[in-house]
Amino acid sequence: MGETAVRAERLRWPALYVLCAGTLMIVLDGSIVTVALPTIGSALSFSQTSLSWLVNAYMIAFGGLLLLSGRLGDLIGRKRMFLAGITLFTAASLLCGLSGSQEVLIAGRFLQGVGGAMASAVTLGMIVTMFTEPREQAKAIGVFSFVAAAGGSIGVIAGGVLTQAVGWYSIFYINVPIGIVIVALAARLFQADRGLGFGAGADLLGAFLVTSGLMLLVYTINQAEVHGWGSAHTLGFGAVSIVLLAGFVLRQAKAADPLLPLRLFRSRPLWGANVVQILFVAALFGFQFLLALYLQSVNGYTAIETGLAYLPGPIVIAVISLGLVARLMTRFGGRKVLLAGLVSTAVALLLLARLPVHAAYAVDVLPAVILLGVGGGLALPAVIGLAMSGATPADSGLASGLLNTTQQIGGAVGVAALATVASSHAQGAGSGGDIATAVALTEGYRLAFSVAAGLLVVAFLLAATVLSSPRPSAPGRPEDGTPSDAEGASVPAQS
Repeated sequence: MGETAVRAERLRWPALYVLCAGTLMIVLDGSIVTVALPTIGSALSFSQTSLSWLVNAYMIAFGGLLLLSGRLGDLIGRKRMFLAGITLFTAASLLCGLSGSQEVLIAGRFLQGVGGAMASAVTLGMIVTMFTEPREQAKAIGVFSFVAAAGGSIGVIAGGVLTQAVGWYSIFYINVPIGIVIVALAARLFQADRGLGFGAGADLLGAFLVTSGLMLLVYTINQAEVHGWGSAHTLGFGAVSIVLLAGFVLRQAKAADPLLPLRLFRSRPLWGANVVQILFVAALFGFQFLLALYLQSVNGYTAIETGLAYLPGPIVIAVISLGLVARLMTRFGGRKVLLAGLVSTAVALLLLARLPVHAAYAVDVLPAVILLGVGGGLALPAVIGLAMSGATPADSGLASGLLNTTQQIGGAVGVAALATVASSHAQGAGSGGDIATAVALTEGYRLAFSVAAGLLVVAFLLAATVLSSPRPSAPGRPEDGTPSDAEGASVPAQS
């Protein structure tokens, strides 16, 4: 083993922690801003409609650029892409903190989304490249999954504390010193990679089609609750986004150097795990959003109390992701661990589908939060490992970007669709007086939780069939070259 390889081996765990720190900063930012929205609205005179653009501007840029950023990371080098993304995110955070107008703050949020996409898109690709031994890779993915899953709940608490104790601008300023430290450590710890070069896939037309299509799709989903799913606005913009994405697929089939080679989708672990993730994340994000609304609008919780109500979930995720999931995936395989996580999450949502109008936290909410922690701790590392096992090293950045893209699309669809189900049912359930309103809201949330559980049933059936591995032709190796279920989340298949 050469000196460079020895150094990379020695520094890979510190490098993983730096990657996770960057991910945590980006994930925290989303939930921190959500908590601070009312305060920001009052300070800068946002209307209720314009205030939503503080979320939409970020989500449109982030969701729309993940796939392109993943491919660019393969072409120019993932280290360069990560450093550029964190640098832009940090600079945009400073701009947000300094902003004194609505326009500057919304522009800063858009740039945060661009930087977040650039860094997030290559993170998983870097992890599976650094950790090639199956058990260590599963452990590393478990650490990353914990950060990604728990960051939202931690952000709710941090956002409430910072906003109330210091001011809304502090939620952006806090990113600046953290970002500087991350960039400094990443420049030192990450191994340089040259990338494939633009000749290996600089498909500019494909980049335009997929970026504009994804941005428009995220915008349409985010605005669906405002305009209605059957409105001309939603149907019109949705149709245009579908046309753009369909054009992107056709372009990839004909392009000499496609941005997203369609051969990737010959891998059942890759496309199957991405579809399962869409369904799982739709249910999980829907749970986070709806339970927060229920606790605050029906039970009268404050923002900080709501964050503390979620806290047992991240603790359980930490115990499983950081201590158990690697051993479970090595022993039982990624598919079986994923199935167990889907079952646990579905049971939790069915418990929430029985919520009373005024819940006792320890009896009615806490068991579901713990089961959701178990489900997230098992399912997220497993689905990531299965998806990344279907990508070659040369395409790991693209596979990482695709996985992040389906996560964002699943989250956006889940929140928008389940919120619409809840509000529509609540409006039809009755009105008149505080008690009747609380009953109607609770019935709407119950129905939405039931629908979310149904999504997980579909995900379970898909994972049990599409992700089931064929009989290996040699010990530990299946006939089609994908990892067997006994291997779980293994190293990416070689080119």
